[in-house]
Amino acid sequence: MTQQPRTLAIDIGGTGLKAMILDSEGSPLSERARVDTPRPATPDAVLAEIWKLIAPIGAFDRVSVGFPGVVQDGVTRTAPNLHEDWANVELQRLISEKTGKPTRVLNDAGVQGYGIIEGKGVEMVLTFGTGMGCGLYNDGVYVPNLELGHHPFGRGKGSYEDYVDDKALKDVGKKKWNRRVRRVIEQVLPIWNPRILYLGGGNAKHIKLELPENVRIADNIAGLTGGIALWLH
Repeated sequence: MTQQPRTLAIDIGGTGLKAMILDSEGSPLSERARVDTPRPATPDAVLAEIWKLIAPIGAFDRVSVGFPGVVQDGVTRTAPNLHEDWANVELQRLISEKTGKPTRVLNDAGVQGYGIIEGKGVEMVLTFGTGMGCGLYNDGVYVPNLELGHHPFGRGKGSYEDYVDDKALKDVGKKKWNRRVRRVIEQVLPIWNPRILYLGGGNAKHIKLELPENVRIADNIAGLTGGIALWLH
């Protein structure tokens, strides 16, 4: 019998670094391991913490990585919630060389969406965490690097991300932050017209709204389990 490949899924976030082993179907084979993201979150500092995080996690055959910024061909181009030194880092190559395993890297909201979507029609994912991520899919095909969070929003006072990021949540409190999330949803739905809009990320648990029928809150574990899809597409 051929042994099914085990995938190490890594989620690099502005607040935490997470890792988990997945089976060939994307189901967890290990507990989620987590450490705080170091500050300043330079490439060297983050990678050093990742090596320590994954050292005791067990055997794996390949690696999937979700990264909070624009990723092109395994190279990180932006990382607004980490550090400016992430511009043009060959993250895919660095992790593959360190682990000795084939590695694939994608924007973190893109990975999370793969763990959520049904693969029918236009589906959209907004992730609420340190910043605001976005993933767009058409019949299960991901449109890469849609950084909607950095689009201007709200009377010239900043971006979507400024409006609903983790700093905003702490500054204005949960009640007002929820009203802001509602405004974002009301803005996004008639422009992108997704069949389903999913709300994910670490702060989605704070969303206490009566949501439209086609808007759903998703489990944040999808930021790891979605990593299996990087080997299916």
